[in-house]
Amino acid sequence: MTEIGFHYNAPDKLNYACRLVRKAVNARGLRVVVVGDAQALEAVDAALWQLSPVDFVAHCRSDAPAHVVARSPVVLSVEGADAASLPHREMLVNLGLEVPAGFERYERMIDIVSDETNDRQVGRSRWRHYADRGYTIQPHDFAKSS
Repeated sequence: MTEIGFHYNAPDKLNYACRLVRKAVNARGLRVVVVGDAQALEAVDAALWQLSPVDFVAHCRSDAPAHVVARSPVVLSVEGADAASLPHREMLVNLGLEVPAGFERYERMIDIVSDETNDRQVGRSRWRHYADRGYTIQPHDFAKSS
């Protein structure tokens, strides 16, 4: 069963996602899919390119040629896209408002929720979705860790 981490009250959701992806890939050797709306993915893409050469994380968009997607440790995918077409990944990072399609295919999912009211409200709905289906959720509240 997919392990779900629910990281909420994030003051800078996109910056946190970049740090999380960098650590997952560079320190743990994981293959990651990041799901979100087009604007969020554009920001993550730009931020990953701005990392220092030592911290650089190779990545591509899910609409890249299949051979590029297959070799990339990080794939950026617009929410609602066909996740089944992506190669198997160990970790899924959700920046979107929806429950990611096919999240149960991943060993681990991190659902990141900002401290903004609308994002928190929609995040609660996703939490209930996971809990109602019997997933154990590992919460991480940024408000308590700062």
